[in-house]
Amino acid sequence: MKTRKYFGTDGVRGMVGEYPITPEFALKLGWAAGKVLSKNGTKKVIIGKDTRISGYMLETSLEAGLIAAGIDVVLLGPMPTPAVAYLAQTFRAEAGIVISASHNPYHDNGIKFFCGRGLKLGDEVELQIEAMLDEPMTCVASDKLGKARRLESADGRYIEFCKSQFPQGLSLEGLKIVLDCANGATYHIAPSVMRELGAEIICHACEPNGVNINLECGATHVDALKRKVLEHNADVGIAYDGDGDRVMMVDHNGRVFDGDDIVYIIACQAAQDDMLGGGVVGTVMSNMGLENALKAKGIDFARSKVGDRYVMELLQEKGWKIGGESSGHVLNLDLISTGDGIVSSLQVLAAMVAQNRTLKDLGAGFTKYPMKMINVRYKAGTDPTQAPEVIAAVAQVEEQLGGKGRVLLRKSGTEPVIRVMVEAEQEKIVLDSAQKIAAVVESMSKQTD
Repeated sequence: MKTRKYFGTDGVRGMVGEYPITPEFALKLGWAAGKVLSKNGTKKVIIGKDTRISGYMLETSLEAGLIAAGIDVVLLGPMPTPAVAYLAQTFRAEAGIVISASHNPYHDNGIKFFCGRGLKLGDEVELQIEAMLDEPMTCVASDKLGKARRLESADGRYIEFCKSQFPQGLSLEGLKIVLDCANGATYHIAPSVMRELGAEIICHACEPNGVNINLECGATHVDALKRKVLEHNADVGIAYDGDGDRVMMVDHNGRVFDGDDIVYIIACQAAQDDMLGGGVVGTVMSNMGLENALKAKGIDFARSKVGDRYVMELLQEKGWKIGGESSGHVLNLDLISTGDGIVSSLQVLAAMVAQNRTLKDLGAGFTKYPMKMINVRYKAGTDPTQAPEVIAAVAQVEEQLGGKGRVLLRKSGTEPVIRVMVEAEQEKIVLDSAQKIAAVVESMSKQTD
């Protein structure tokens, strides 16, 4: 596979005002995407964004580029990423574009693409777009220019879709829920969904101003949510990230339930309803306790590389439906084509209602192993993980763990860092083992300088 120049695992990302997250590049990207997509018959693209102030600038630039390539544009305004994937399908658009940097701070932004089936754009198409970016920009004849319009009913359509994923005959009536929308794209969607299903809602971080997205709130900063749950004696707390594809939850005692916990609860409920349809996919970072808890219930488990793209690929390869990451990306392909924080949280709430159990009780069958991760910087272009001394240190620790733990060395995809991870049943063994391996990796890294 040819190396991408602009596209990463989740589209094009960076700091606003620094190449490539500039109005000039967005204009050219819109045009290049339009030229490539039009070859495949595409004539209509929808664009959604989160609540970052830079979204206005990038939206306008993308719109102009697409129109210059002869593509009609439908503007959704602030909408969760999974909503764009869903509406690309139901609105019969051939592609969807999301302007968002997910859980990052407001000064970052990104642009990612979905095909008309609601899946992330394939590698081949992304490479074609990158190749077109090197071509001089042109404009179709005036009578061939695209048109643009806003879809005023976008939020209503998506609210109804989310509600339809909650089992008929069940209600959230009697549940008090604290919702943390990260001052992001779910701020006007999630509260309506939950209220219309009968819940009492207490909103937190539901007032975006363009620069407060993910600011000490949302799925990556749950301390405020924990305090709100305890303060209001709520049954459960739910936190989404800025673009709404991640979710974390908090039980009535303030304990945080991450993506592993949520996948466990959803999979167990699906198995109980005889709707699991296979096993569960996690990643190499999923807690070993999840694997053991699922296997104890007779549910197969497989690991992919880190990234929801790779979870999706393994699910499709195996023909399974449910998977996710510890970070809160959860997939259920029976319901929607991509990770959806609102839909995932509704599945957990449905399990609570159907079984008349608390979130704490639903997660009781899954005990996390202690895990320690140490980041070790290394010289780019080298690979200390292949040094004989590092391999020997890992082997020694694995022998000591005796199959009751895991060691993982993984290069970061964004910086010259090796992540040394160890997990086992006893916390002291985990800490000592991680420090031992990290020291050897660091020593080998210095020798390569």
